[in-house]
Amino acid sequence: MAIEVLIVEDNPGDVRLLQEAFHNLENLIHLHLAEDGVAAMAFLKREGVQSQSPRPDLIILDLNLPKMNGREFLALIKADDNLKMVPIIILSSSEADADVSLSYQLHANCFLRKPTQWDAFDAIVRNIGAFWLAKTRLPQQGVGA
Repeated sequence: MAIEVLIVEDNPGDVRLLQEAFHNLENLIHLHLAEDGVAAMAFLKREGVQSQSPRPDLIILDLNLPKMNGREFLALIKADDNLKMVPIIILSSSEADADVSLSYQLHANCFLRKPTQWDAFDAIVRNIGAFWLAKTRLPQQGVGA
């Protein structure tokens, strides 16, 4: 079965890098994109044109987003009984200890710093794939909440 991954990222260059790196993985992965927290919430709530969107097995979230930033989005997801079990990986260029601390206080599952070089970016995605998509047992759709 395919693994559904929602990428919440507003930087087109980073989106392209993520797409390319995920394409290199051997897992069957369907990538879905949202450019801000508002679009990501519409995807998760299946609103409007997103009415047929699948529930993601994993969310990769940038913190610095327009409209609704990653911190606000994370707080909303983790407060929602229907969505709080979806693992969220923060992938941010922030080096601020406050961002790391707040992300974990809001129940992020992981905080990774975005690398600036392709090889390091590809390695992070390979590690995400190896751990989160190959070794970790993710919650079943519709089970739990």
